[in-house]
Amino acid sequence: MFGETNPSGKLPVTFPISEGQLPPFVDDQNQVTYGFLHGYRYVDAMGEDPRFPFGFGLSYTTFSLSGLTLDSTSVAGDGLVGVSVNVTNQGALAGDEVVRMYVSCPASGVDRAVRELKGFQRVSLGPGETRTVAMNLAVQDLAYWDVSGKAFVVEPLTYVSSVGTSSRDLPLTASFSVPPG
Repeated sequence: MFGETNPSGKLPVTFPISEGQLPPFVDDQNQVTYGFLHGYRYVDAMGEDPRFPFGFGLSYTTFSLSGLTLDSTSVAGDGLVGVSVNVTNQGALAGDEVVRMYVSCPASGVDRAVRELKGFQRVSLGPGETRTVAMNLAVQDLAYWDVSGKAFVVEPLTYVSSVGTSSRDLPLTASFSVPPG
């Protein structure tokens, strides 16, 4: 409250602007089937901006992200993609930031979320300090369940990794592909 300690909490949910940004609520039936899009995925699929996005938080300091790199731009279906980004505390107070990595599959042959959280890491930084945050993405985590084949499938296509501090603050992007095979 007095600016002596920097809060670093982040929202674990999306706050909608109105109930129109929520899945329909059915209370007059015994059984209801909902789709797989909820929270930030649902609002993203509608193409709307929420009141407060998943991962939103306030701070007494300012952080910046730069230098997003992937250790490979072509990865086998059973491989790993190493993702790293520099985080800088640009303010005068020490603080924590949560770096989030989302992945999208724009050319997918199946209905998928616009982007999905695939990794995150909290970093504590002093004033003016920069640190590199590294995360690994298992390509198998990009698989979807193929109902007809009764198995998880990793599509051979180009994926986009977006890195930022919330589901809507994603200033850095890089692409990698998964070749057939």
